[in-house]
Amino acid sequence: AKNGCNKVVAFQTRNPMHRAHEELVRIAMDRENADGAVIHMLLGKLKPGDIPADVRSEAIQVLIDNYFVKNTVLQAGYPLDMRYAGPREALLHALFRQNYGCSHLIVGRDHAGVGDYYGPFDAQAIFHDEVPAGALEINIFEADHTAFSKVVGDVIMMREAPEGHKKEDFVFLSGTKVRAMLSAGEALPTEFARPEVAKILMGFYQSQK
Repeated sequence: AKNGCNKVVAFQTRNPMHRAHEELVRIAMDRENADGAVIHMLLGKLKPGDIPADVRSEAIQVLIDNYFVKNTVLQAGYPLDMRYAGPREALLHALFRQNYGCSHLIVGRDHAGVGDYYGPFDAQAIFHDEVPAGALEINIFEADHTAFSKVVGDVIMMREAPEGHKKEDFVFLSGTKVRAMLSAGEALPTEFARPEVAKILMGFYQSQK
């Protein structure tokens, strides 16, 4: 309210934000005509190898400060452990963000999933297949995986890739590969992560040696 925002998109994360996450927030804000976004970071129990909250917060803040319009994006945290309960957890996440005053929640591919236990879009389907119309005040922005396309020269949702796109046309890095590169002091590709974010993460991983 202080920043004059009426429509606000929420993005949940338990990880630092890479280029794909950044652009997904931007896409959702643009298509929903939102004036703001909340990067809502999980502060509960972590999985082995997850980055501590203070490091994630620093990396997210440098992204907000340098790559989003001033006073349109803020970050906050909430003290919840991930349950990996797929669609039902997505509904719980929506209720939380509704209570925070957000108008939209980004629900991506395999939201709150584990392995291939749930279908890739089950967490989106629950909102129109099982939740009664009007039961929620918050709306869902249904997203696909985002990645940098070497053909388009930008980050796009994969379902919107021009015809003929192949897997090798996208820039993908596994979490294991990212950790190995940062631990070795290697810069991440700029198509994958902003340099300011990579620098913070590199400092953390190298401090763990």
